[in-house]
Amino acid sequence: MAVVSIKNKLRRGNLLVGNDPYIPPDFESIATYTVGSGGASSITFSSIPSTYAHLQLRAFVRTTRTGGPDILGVRYNSDSGNNYADHLLYGDGSSAQVDKDTSYPQQNVHRISSDADTTGIFSGFVIDILDYANTNKYTTLRSLGGYDANGSGRTVFNSGLWMNTNAVNSIYLFSVYSENFKQYSHFALYGIKAAS
Repeated sequence: MAVVSIKNKLRRGNLLVGNDPYIPPDFESIATYTVGSGGASSITFSSIPSTYAHLQLRAFVRTTRTGGPDILGVRYNSDSGNNYADHLLYGDGSSAQVDKDTSYPQQNVHRISSDADTTGIFSGFVIDILDYANTNKYTTLRSLGGYDANGSGRTVFNSGLWMNTNAVNSIYLFSVYSENFKQYSHFALYGIKAAS
């Protein structure tokens, strides 16, 4: 099957002949944090530059909560007002559930592992903070993550909204249940460049 080049209208038998390659946007490391032996009650990424299209936070996390799975709280620019909302969908291998939070003092990234789970099990999350520097719209979040606890883990998809048009310049992370992050919990913040 012949393919017509978008660039120069030539007909070729190869899909890529005559077309520029697609180069995905670049990720640049902004900051990382690994929790030490004493644990940590919160993590803050501050002085975030406004030069990226989006942010991505990668988290490997566990807390000291013993009453069940924990929830990762996310706040922007020290805003603790009831300006956040989120939705979630999660499954545990046998059932799926949905939930929502509205008018909350933080965005909730649900179901992170804790000391109620199998020893040594950490949750993994990839959290995208979209259009974080755009002052013409609210900031949205999406995350995908979960953990395996030898057959009793969860997979979770979250979306969230910060009802404020300010550019995000700091991110505050904490346990909604006021627990500590365990040693070896790791957080890495990346900037995503716009595709050129």
